[in-house]
Amino acid sequence: LEDVGRQLAPPQQDTQPSEQCPGEAAEEPQEWLDVLGSGLLKKKTLVPGQGVDTRPRKGQDVTVRLKATLEDGSVVEENPALTFTLGDCDVLQALDLCVQLLEMGETALIVSDAKYCYGVQGRSPDVPPNASLTLEVELLEARDAPDLELLSGKEKVELANRKRERGNFFYQQADYVLAINSYDIALKIVGSSSKVDFSPDEETELLDVKVKCLNNLAASQLKLDHYEAALKSCNLVLEHQPGNIKALFRKGKVLAQQGEYREAIPILKAALKLEPSNKTIHAELSKLVKKHADQKNVETEMYRKMLGNPSTAGTPRKCKDKLPWVRP
Repeated sequence: LEDVGRQLAPPQQDTQPSEQCPGEAAEEPQEWLDVLGSGLLKKKTLVPGQGVDTRPRKGQDVTVRLKATLEDGSVVEENPALTFTLGDCDVLQALDLCVQLLEMGETALIVSDAKYCYGVQGRSPDVPPNASLTLEVELLEARDAPDLELLSGKEKVELANRKRERGNFFYQQADYVLAINSYDIALKIVGSSSKVDFSPDEETELLDVKVKCLNNLAASQLKLDHYEAALKSCNLVLEHQPGNIKALFRKGKVLAQQGEYREAIPILKAALKLEPSNKTIHAELSKLVKKHADQKNVETEMYRKMLGNPSTAGTPRKCKDKLPWVRP
């Protein structure tokens, strides 16, 4: 990609008169690489690295030195040794995408649109909404991620929770696709096989993380109208915790969105019985009861039209002369 960028550089850069002394080599100007081809994410090498073969791979844990500034030069983040899993969206998308292009030891400047940073919401209190960022990044280390089978219960819980919290960040940013991605990664960590024995407390903690991820996953899927997937996530929670209020509430909402009011209402009633003071469940249940009544009225009217108006054709006329049913 960088070679292509050099070929497309404006020709006048090479044809301008040079004022250096005869025999003195001209310093090659550093050029911007348009990472995505949209102009919204650009990278420029400041200090060359150790070669293309030293670039990190997705799935590896990388450590970088990071300095992030706003357009006015205000520093909003500075970390001498930030470590994250490459490709897991653990950090800003701008950083996750561009570090894959860094060579070991390389220092680069990354200019990113808000879309690949903190988006329309920003980050209170230092990053305003729709703020572009300039990142100065140096790749310090890249190593293979730890083997999940060899992690202790505590390490597994901590790793899964970090992915879950990243999913929560994306959910708050209304980026539900990336939120789902992070929750899925957390669930894979929790569900991975292990060669280490866990204590009962660690097993309980892992189950707690799993339930939280599934509940949040259902919420994200519901936002994207992925009703079948959301229903599956809710049911997985209820398999472990039949009285989980969030799962019951979201399952009721999913069924309501699918028009299954008759099934949704008893589920919401069960949730309300567990938490009678919950106003959100109250409101949702009242709305569903009304919709269900309206639906039944529509169905009744439809059947009436199909079978004819019972007040006229459907009602038999009374006979004036009563005829005996049995002959004398």
